[in-house]
Amino acid sequence: MANMMNTEKTSLIPSWQQELQSAFTNINDLLCFLNLNIDDLSLHTEAAKDFPLLVTKSYAQRIKKSDWDDPLLRQVLPDPSELLTNPDYLNDPVGDSQASVLPGLLHKYYGRILLVSTGACAIHCRYCFRREFPYTDNSANRSQLDSIKQYLIEHPEVTEVILSGGDPLTLSDTRLQHLFDLFEQLPQIERIRIHSRIPIVLPSRISKKLLEILSSTNKKVIMVIHANHPNELDDSVSNTLFAIKKAGLTLLNQTVLLRGINDNAKTLTKLSHRLFHCDTLPYYLHVLDKVNGAMHFDTQMEHVFDVYQHLQKKLPGYLVPKLVREEAGKPYKTLLSTNINFP
Repeated sequence: MANMMNTEKTSLIPSWQQELQSAFTNINDLLCFLNLNIDDLSLHTEAAKDFPLLVTKSYAQRIKKSDWDDPLLRQVLPDPSELLTNPDYLNDPVGDSQASVLPGLLHKYYGRILLVSTGACAIHCRYCFRREFPYTDNSANRSQLDSIKQYLIEHPEVTEVILSGGDPLTLSDTRLQHLFDLFEQLPQIERIRIHSRIPIVLPSRISKKLLEILSSTNKKVIMVIHANHPNELDDSVSNTLFAIKKAGLTLLNQTVLLRGINDNAKTLTKLSHRLFHCDTLPYYLHVLDKVNGAMHFDTQMEHVFDVYQHLQKKLPGYLVPKLVREEAGKPYKTLLSTNINFP
């Protein structure tokens, strides 16, 4: 009887949540799955102490086995290089704290507010600019919705809400519906933008019910996915993106330029082509946000511009993402020009 009750309880949990619960959280388990051996994991474990390993099975299945240099693995495996420090690399490189107006509400840019809806993610990317973010005190919860609504009413110039995190799609359907109901009450809000890596790392989350929530509003809904390498876009991901597009959402992608992973024109060209095949437009190519623990992913600007110039040569304009940097305190993303001469 107890086993039957446990089975019934499990069946009530959505499949995507079950998959998330079974994600890799132990470094040795992930390495065993990938047929990788290492004698001493102590430094990797130390690197994961404050920012633990988290990798979905779906994503891990796309990592090439027995290959330490796989570009997907390098994005998620805690690395001893994360223990290095440099005064140029900060806990809050993009100035989130100075843009905070309410717990979980950031107002950086004119006409847009950003809602830190959760601290949860489906994967821990080692270059994450919010890996040091104090989510406990700075995530919006249901009790704060009235305050958020009042803030928006007092700022009628705000026409777009950006759902961020963490990853907003780790929220339950019920909680997402509450947020959309709130925005529905505000005629000033024209667009809802969702920044999410979920379609890439946990495509099972994009259920029929979720798409109904996202498509039933009278607001324009934009989903900005985060894909960094063409190997991330397998058939399950492409089918998910097709479903999102069919539901009427605008699909954009932003990529982070990562040393040794995608910092070459060949990889980025293939990524843009693959994204467009999946009904997704390349939107931003970010240089790395200088966050503590991610210094080993950074690239020299001379190399960045060289890669970008080659990318421009290989792609039509609509497939070339904007090369940008986010700088603390600036009221916009900084567009980076390639018309710079280096000695």
